[in-house]
Amino acid sequence: MKKRNLRLILCLILLLFLIVIIFSFFQYWSGKRAAEERINNPKQDPGLEKYDNEFKSTNPVDGKLNLLLLGEDSTEQGNSRTDTIMIGQYDVDNGRAKLVSIMRDTYVNIPGYGYNRINAAYAKGGPELLRQTIRSNFDIDINYYVIVNFEGFEHIIDTIAPEGIEIDVEKQMTYTDNAGGLQINLQSGVQNLNGADVLGYARFRYDGESDFGRVRRQQQVISRIKDELLSFKNILKVPKVVGTVMPYVNTNMSEKDIGRYAFSFLSDPPDQIETMRIPVDLPGAFSPETHSLLGEVLEIDEDINRQALLNFLENGNSLDGANDNSQLEIQ
Repeated sequence: MKKRNLRLILCLILLLFLIVIIFSFFQYWSGKRAAEERINNPKQDPGLEKYDNEFKSTNPVDGKLNLLLLGEDSTEQGNSRTDTIMIGQYDVDNGRAKLVSIMRDTYVNIPGYGYNRINAAYAKGGPELLRQTIRSNFDIDINYYVIVNFEGFEHIIDTIAPEGIEIDVEKQMTYTDNAGGLQINLQSGVQNLNGADVLGYARFRYDGESDFGRVRRQQQVISRIKDELLSFKNILKVPKVVGTVMPYVNTNMSEKDIGRYAFSFLSDPPDQIETMRIPVDLPGAFSPETHSLLGEVLEIDEDINRQALLNFLENGNSLDGANDNSQLEIQ
């Protein structure tokens, strides 16, 4: 009798497991098909496919996965550009998540090209040259890259939270760029924002904080997305969300790896996402300087910023003040 009951229990567990697998698979492809129907070219720019072959990835060390996260936009001429550069780290063994924003005006040495803004590395050589630039200047190895276009970001938000994500908009934000297709019109106060408004909130930089404020808001939005995604009401949506994301994402991660890390993340989700910004707010860490051809850039003390980043990602801590947001105005 006991053996029969044990077999019954094991069969029920196996059946439940198969139901979850089938449900997840169905939800994933449902989200992917729906996303592909929204866009004319679900494979995106064919030119992006070369990035996968060019990118010289390394294997994660000590269970720490380093992702290069890029927000991509296109100019009127069709050229790709990124003004969002982040390093996301997921420590699989300890269930910790960290996010580092590298400000686009950070003045660094780009291998083969000399000193320039760090976002110029992406324009000149895609994620591989950006990987080399980060390795050369900060001694950080990147394992994978993930490029998300702005349209995809909006759909991700709308899929996770059809009724919007609650954001405390700290001030009135208005800006219109018809040529760039950017329209921001937000009132101050706590409110639920849809995908387009969340994107506008994260991209806004037309005040005294400039890019410093934008970086702070981007990190805030990422944390809110994590909280929303891991809420009880949305946990079953995760496979569909992943499927929705894929047509808007260019990455060198295989779907198998994405599923494996997503399962690990959901099984033991971090309580919070620890954040940092480069350049850090430490005495002598950076200064705004004007160059005749580039305009205003952020010249950094490479040793201070490199050590702060290594301490944060590899040793689990940061120098005092390294995570504070600066109020310095950069035009």
